[in-house]
This record gives sequence, structure tokens and C-alpha cells, in this order.
Amino acid sequence: MTRRLRAVPAERMHLWLMLVLTFTTGINDAVGYLGLDKVFTGNMTGNVVVLGMALAGGSGLPVLGPALALVGFMAGAALGGRVLSRAPAWDRRTTGLFALVAVVMVALSVLLFAAGAEPGRGVMVTTTTIAAVAMGTQAAAARHLAVKDVTTVVVTSTITGLAADSPFGSGKAPWRGGGTLRRLGAVVLILLGALFGALLLKSHLGLGLLVAGVVIGGATLLGAWHARVAAEPS
Repeated sequence: MTRRLRAVPAERMHLWLMLVLTFTTGINDAVGYLGLDKVFTGNMTGNVVVLGMALAGGSGLPVLGPALALVGFMAGAALGGRVLSRAPAWDRRTTGLFALVAVVMVALSVLLFAAGAEPGRGVMVTTTTIAAVAMGTQAAAARHLAVKDVTTVVVTSTITGLAADSPFGSGKAPWRGGGTLRRLGAVVLILLGALFGALLLKSHLGLGLLVAGVVIGGATLLGAWHARVAAEPS
């Protein structure tokens, strides 16, 4: 098993892991938007749009939640950027940041389970704000790994590249270079994550964050294991 893991190039492993984290972002955003007062915890473009419409008044959309999520996401991204400013692609600091995200997600799920079926507004705002901090940290760590077209938190630029480099957009033959499969994977996985998160809401509000935390934790362990065995002499 270790030999097979060592044989996987770091670029391919990081791509797989970031696609897994993209799936969990879909779960988190489904929970935040559908279950926690229309707040995105990963997709900050969505929060900016919601906030803009809410400020116009009369829409019934929240202001506080999206605003705090934006601030929290930036704080988490700043934290991740500072910690990894001098780090190699994947070391203990990278593992620590991804592990922190996993722990935060599990802790927030426990909070929601403890709050019951209908948590108060304070619990919801606290949950979305802290989750946004975690997602910002994850996004900064993913940016540090620099997997092309996979940021783990948004797919707008990925869809743009997919369309622009398509046969219609570029005139090139399909499936020839351009990262088509990687881009399609990111789009499909965040879609499936949102679908899965919405389905989990039917059971309990905290279940989606619990699943996301466990999956992120598993991806973190695999990434750390791969980094360790890849650094060992053959």
C-alpha cells in the first residue's frame, strides 16, 4: 500500500484531495443557505450578492449573517496565508490547517445537534461565521497547493475556463488539453455536494457539517500520509 501511494505524483494526489474538499464545500453551502438563514460559508460571491440585495430592503434576506461570513472568510484566509507563507507544498503546517478545518466542522455539527431542530438566530450566525473562517482557511491552503482550476470553494472561474477552452469557445478538439476533466470534476462534485447536503438536512441540520468534517479529516490524513511516504527514501 505504501509503495503504491508513493508512486502517485504529488500533483495528482493534490488534485484528488482538492476535488474531495470541493464536494464538502457543496455540503457546507447547502447547510448554510438552506438551513442557516441563507448564508454561504464557502461561496463568498453568493454572500456578496445576497448582502447587496438585502441592503436594498424589502427582500427578507439577511444582512448580519452574510456580512459576518465575509469578514470571517477573509480572516480565515489571512490566517492560512500567514501560516503557509514559507511552507513547501504540503508539510505539517498544511496538515494542521486542513485538520483544523475538519475539527471546526465537527465541533459546529455538535453545536447544531445540541441546539435542537430549530436553533436560535445567535446559534445560526455563530455557526455560519465560524464555518466561513474555516472555509477561508481551507481556501488559502488549497491556493497554496496551487491545483489549477480547483479552489475548493467556488467554481465560477472553473466554468469560465471550461467554456472558453471548449471546441466552441477555442476551436480546439474536445478533451485535448485544457484540463477539461479536472474542471468538469470540480463542477460536478460541488453540485453533488450541494445535493447531498440538502438531502442530509432532511435528517438533521448538524448532519451535513458532521459528514463534511469527517470527509475533510480523511482527506487530510491521506494527504499527510502521502507527503510523508513521498519524502522517504525509496
